Amino acid sequence: MQHPENSAQAAGFSRIGLVSTALPLLLFAVLCSLWPQVARGGIYAVEWSWVPSLDIWLRFRLDGLSLLFALIVTGIGSLVTLFAASYMAGHPHTGRFFVYLHTFMLAMLGIVTADNLLLLFVFWEITTIFSYLLIGFDHESDTTRDNAKQALLVTGGGGLALLVGILLLNTAGGSLTLSDWMAYDQQIRQHPFYGAIFATMLLGAMTKSAQVPFHFWLPNAMSAPTPISAFLHAATMVKAGIYLLMRLHPLLGGTTVWMGSLVVIGGLTAIWGAVQAVSPSDLKRMLAYTTMMGLGVLTMFLGGNNTASLTAAATFLLVHALYKAALFLAVGSIDHQAGTRLLEQLGGLWRAMPLTALAVATATMSMAGFPLFFGFIGKEIMYQGALTEEIFPHFATTIALLSNSLMTAVAGIILLGPFTGKRPDPLAAAVEAPLPMVFGPALMGGLCLLFGLIPGWVSDYLVEPAVRSFSVVENEVQLAIFHGFNTPLVLSIVTLTLGGLIYFARKTVRPVVAAAMDAIPLTGQRGYDVTLKGMLASAHAIADGLQNGSLHRYLLTTIAVFTITTTVVWWTNADGWALWLRSVDIPLSHWLLVAVMVVAVVVVVRARSRILAVSALGMVGGGAALVFLVYGAPDLALTQLLVETLTLIIVSIVLLRLPPLSGAPNSPTASRWLDGLVAVGTGVVVAGLCMAVTNGPIDRQLTAFFEHNSYIAAHGRNIVNVILVDFRSLDTLGEITVVATAGLAGYALIAKRRE
Repeated sequence: MQHPENSAQAAGFSRIGLVSTALPLLLFAVLCSLWPQVARGGIYAVEWSWVPSLDIWLRFRLDGLSLLFALIVTGIGSLVTLFAASYMAGHPHTGRFFVYLHTFMLAMLGIVTADNLLLLFVFWEITTIFSYLLIGFDHESDTTRDNAKQALLVTGGGGLALLVGILLLNTAGGSLTLSDWMAYDQQIRQHPFYGAIFATMLLGAMTKSAQVPFHFWLPNAMSAPTPISAFLHAATMVKAGIYLLMRLHPLLGGTTVWMGSLVVIGGLTAIWGAVQAVSPSDLKRMLAYTTMMGLGVLTMFLGGNNTASLTAAATFLLVHALYKAALFLAVGSIDHQAGTRLLEQLGGLWRAMPLTALAVATATMSMAGFPLFFGFIGKEIMYQGALTEEIFPHFATTIALLSNSLMTAVAGIILLGPFTGKRPDPLAAAVEAPLPMVFGPALMGGLCLLFGLIPGWVSDYLVEPAVRSFSVVENEVQLAIFHGFNTPLVLSIVTLTLGGLIYFARKTVRPVVAAAMDAIPLTGQRGYDVTLKGMLASAHAIADGLQNGSLHRYLLTTIAVFTITTTVVWWTNADGWALWLRSVDIPLSHWLLVAVMVVAVVVVVRARSRILAVSALGMVGGGAALVFLVYGAPDLALTQLLVETLTLIIVSIVLLRLPPLSGAPNSPTASRWLDGLVAVGTGVVVAGLCMAVTNGPIDRQLTAFFEHNSYIAAHGRNIVNVILVDFRSLDTLGEITVVATAGLAGYALIAKRRE
């Protein structure tokens, strides 16, 4: 009798995958039920208290922009899951794959629905972690692991910058509630921290959305399974940075630095991705570079401050999601059925895979911007937005024209390369992909055509509600099949013409582009490699210098860093010096006690007998106990005296088994002077801190609490002991555990040495 799972695999699908499709489908259905109300301006919000004192709430909100992203995430997520049910059939780690995939999807949903910026950051980091796991899913490959690590380091570093921006925004008085930002006028834009807030937030978005110079991780992420590539490029991860910029637009947008930075960075990313997309032979890598182009265009139009530019961004977001997911899944079908995705090994597949060919045809025609397809609508509004940019309109229009022309050529290569011409002999047995793998590309390709035929409905129910959620719509821009004979239409015709010329010259253009890319001395990838090697070399140098096995070196470094940093902070704080200088009224009897302790310290330093040194050190501890007693802390004095006594006894027993100090070599003079300087400096700093604290205002809330509750709640009169064994019992238990573990480890080492 055949195992059910094996039966499913024999039928061309994974039963786990088919069942997993229910989750995104259910979420998509829920969103569709809320869609009409949100499209009319309604908002759904829920919240739970988390850390209200820090303005942190588990607050989720669904408006037009959140709905657009959520529909893309769950809709494409459903089709990707269905595709993967067949594509991943027979893989030994299918269950783990779908857990990673759906956690990734839920984290992206958290990003687009979170109404608290710190909550958004939590989900942001979850996508970073799970993108690492998904990109490195085939972890037995060294290249795959390196690419996953690269994505983690780049996007994780950007996440840290985003966290800094969040803290700066909070410091500047900005609300962490995203829905409050629409009401802000110039408060944050005119704040001195605006530049730092903008830079750190932009850095987080740039790394996540693969903007130049952080673009290199995106093509390398193609080592992930094809369903992951489709989901990552079309609906999640890389779109998170675009979503963040959209949400930040009412808070930080409209300034010269915002508009100039986004237009230039987005434009450079778009043209760089479009040029590089022409040359690869790997279809997935070609699509990865087209994603860079799309992300650059979105960033460029978010630099605008008018309705046309922002409408262009929201429209192209949907255009790109549909055709890009369809093409990635179709390329996965080609690879799955033909055993390769290299252009030079493909051809003539339209007879063997007619449904896949039809899906690719509709998606590429939308990508190229042919009339009646949704991509044509997106291209026209794109040119309208570029022409109305407030900063660098000619630059934006030129970038849009050249990038779209190159995309037209790439669309022709992706469509005609695999499906036309003579079929190579190794592909003679290729057949159409299973229905679960064909359904997704075909549906999204059909939507590319359908949305192009009903642009008014798409505008009313998807695009305009999204734009109104992050911008004040002054003059509503309505999507339409034909706006008349105008400049955007002329530019669309020029785009198709220029793209066709590039396609017909592809045999000349592609080798030239590939050679030019190889000749560039410094690229993002090379910069990353050099930076990573430099960081590792620096880490090794620092570790070799500090972690050399010398306890003396460890203590010296730790204490010296503490002393220097404290001194620097104190030096810049006039109040700290004033508090210390006022502490000069010390009775003569107390000075005698200090003198005894100083003599004991001198004995410790000069002694050539370990027992004498430890005994003198015990005198220093006893003197400290007397200080506590003099100043009215008998319980603390008793604790100090007990600790010193036990330490003296235990250390003396240990030292009796060691050779005498008289035979030990003397340390170099410079080393002794350095030790003395650090020791004296630390003593001075600690003494100054103590005197400053005792002379400054003291908050007695904790003192009063312990005085009141030590006996009543803990039944103890020794406040120090009660704190240690009751109020901080877990902390004390942890310290005991650490000490006991260290003792056992030491005993084990000694016993091993005896053996």
